[in-house]
Amino acid sequence: MKVALFLTCVNDTMYPGTGRAMVRLLRRLGHEVEFPEAQTCCGQMHLNTGYRTQALHMVKGFAETFEPYDAVVTPSASCGAMIRDWHPKLAPRTAGVASRVYELSEFLVDVLGVTDVGAYFPHRVTYHPTCHSLRMLHVGDRPQRLLREVRGIDLVDLPDARECCGFGGTFALKNSEVSAAMCADKVTAVRETKAEVLCAADNSCLMHIGGALSRTRAGVRTVHLAEILASTEEEPTP
Repeated sequence: MKVALFLTCVNDTMYPGTGRAMVRLLRRLGHEVEFPEAQTCCGQMHLNTGYRTQALHMVKGFAETFEPYDAVVTPSASCGAMIRDWHPKLAPRTAGVASRVYELSEFLVDVLGVTDVGAYFPHRVTYHPTCHSLRMLHVGDRPQRLLREVRGIDLVDLPDARECCGFGGTFALKNSEVSAAMCADKVTAVRETKAEVLCAADNSCLMHIGGALSRTRAGVRTVHLAEILASTEEEPTP
């Protein structure tokens, strides 16, 4: 299988370690993954703020870049949902490529058919299911199934897990007070779990919640799903 990594803007700019973790994980499972350097933004930010024409250029560019690959894996449920749901609506000819895009947990469970990836992460962890993963990609319990197989992990349920963290991209800027209130509720729920680590499938949401956790000195760090799954006794996640 010819697999490509679509890293996304946020991860490329702020969380490159997540991309490296994905490559390490997939190679450990026996698959080579390529990083097409022509990749750019998926167009989500532009579409959400009304720049449809600019988004369309990115949609077509994405399809051209990833056409040669059997599967495209991304560490972002948010961008994955944009591609699978919106790209075919904006440019119908891109539907074929869009259908081969998978969020990481989907790819591991549905395409590779694995839940035990040989990970080791001896920490108390709680998982936040991000809105796009829940409501657009419908990943269900795939991330939790993967996490339950991680050796050493103490996985605890997050109260009111399905509630939004308040990020929502530009929503957090345009409606900052509402966003902050929603994030405060999420932080309260996280603290109730007594977890050491908050995990999710989107670093954008982890960035939002993590900022509030840091400001309240909660003592909880945020770690992307890919980094937990890539962690082993020999190569632990920092």
